[in-house]
Amino acid sequence: MYRKRVSNSAVSDSPWSALVIDDDAGVRQSLRLCLEPAGASVLGVGTASGGLDALDRASFDVVFLDLWLGADSGLDLVPEVLRRGHGVGIVVITAFATYETAVEAMRRGAADYLPKPFTPDQVRLAAARVLEAKRLRGRVAELEQLLDESGSAGTFTSNNTAFLAFLQTAERAAASDSVVLLRGESGTGKNVLARWMRARSRRASRALVSVNCPTLSSDLMSSALFGHKKGAFTGAVTDSAGKVQEAEGGTLFLDEVGDLATDAQARLLRFLNDRTYERLGEALERQADVRLMAATNRDLEEDVRTGRFREDLFFRLNVVTLILPPLRERPEDILPLAKDYLARFARDQGREGLRYSPAAEEAFGSYSWPGNVRELRNAVERAVILSPGPQIEPADLGLRSARTERGGAIVGAPISLEALEREHIARVVLQTPTLEAAAKVLGIDATTLQRKRKRYGLA
Repeated sequence: MYRKRVSNSAVSDSPWSALVIDDDAGVRQSLRLCLEPAGASVLGVGTASGGLDALDRASFDVVFLDLWLGADSGLDLVPEVLRRGHGVGIVVITAFATYETAVEAMRRGAADYLPKPFTPDQVRLAAARVLEAKRLRGRVAELEQLLDESGSAGTFTSNNTAFLAFLQTAERAAASDSVVLLRGESGTGKNVLARWMRARSRRASRALVSVNCPTLSSDLMSSALFGHKKGAFTGAVTDSAGKVQEAEGGTLFLDEVGDLATDAQARLLRFLNDRTYERLGEALERQADVRLMAATNRDLEEDVRTGRFREDLFFRLNVVTLILPPLRERPEDILPLAKDYLARFARDQGREGLRYSPAAEEAFGSYSWPGNVRELRNAVERAVILSPGPQIEPADLGLRSARTERGGAIVGAPISLEALEREHIARVVLQTPTLEAAAKVLGIDATTLQRKRKRYGLA
């Protein structure tokens, strides 16, 4: 049977780690000599308890587990290794190989089975299989998440000179391992930019774990990020690894980091300072190799001034700051993005022949898009679903035609108060950077403004 030969070169493009649990010191040394030239950092322990302690203190990609550890059964250890080592792959090794033990090892969750004596190539091939399976699982999860997000392949292609220069800066930042803070108005694509940068980083093949901070209550933030032990608080019925451990070796993205609760801010600051953390309800100090990216649309300087956000954490996050420009500052990109979204959604809805009317194409450029790329995407998706004819018109997009907009409403003209209010709201929104700023100018709250925009077909 043909077997792919694995050379002494690394079996992974990224650093990875292996734990060897074997009571034979010679075997531990042999595996170390096989794996270190392949790019692994290797820890060897001789007992079952030593292996479990190692898993509690650090994360590993692959565990080589002896079938017999003195009086302890390696097979009985498999479920506990899987529970403590989040996402780890187990390769069972033994000098007493039988078909029955191989089947039982796989049934309990082992990824592979390696009989002694083994060659260096066999060891590296087993590790490569585990790493590839882990990479593919992460990639599948990432693609599934992307289906529900607002990104598009065209989001980071541009005809705007300033935005192209911004992307070059972002690409240089992506190549480093520094903390990156992404700032900008809501809907500018900070989440998508984080994925774009991660794909250009040295951790591109490792996990990307996203945490949407506003969806977590203050009591659950620290637990979600750093994990907890069973019984740490009411409802903690099992151990939880936490997002930091899930992101081991990869990238942790904190969306809307400005909404972190005080306790989570303190724990995140400690983690950024020395890459150590503790699970809730546990005194054990853990280490993690994680690159952190964060995003916010909040005014963090103002939050620091009012005491809502820690100043020392702000300084640690503010190592490399990238401010995404709003869509209105890159008008050359609006219509190309709209066409990109149209092609995507028309294909998904089985309406490949759908196109924009000339009036619709003109209307794209006459609107300020305060909701930025997200608002543009939503408008196009809605139009693809609801437009009755073969062409999308301005009304299908919730826009007025550019010609109508240029006509405008004039104070003192024989028009209704509603028409005058609509025109005034449209112009104020066009001239202000955010909906919140527009609401302040108009003397109403943002919720009322959004309701009026919907009523007048401006949203």
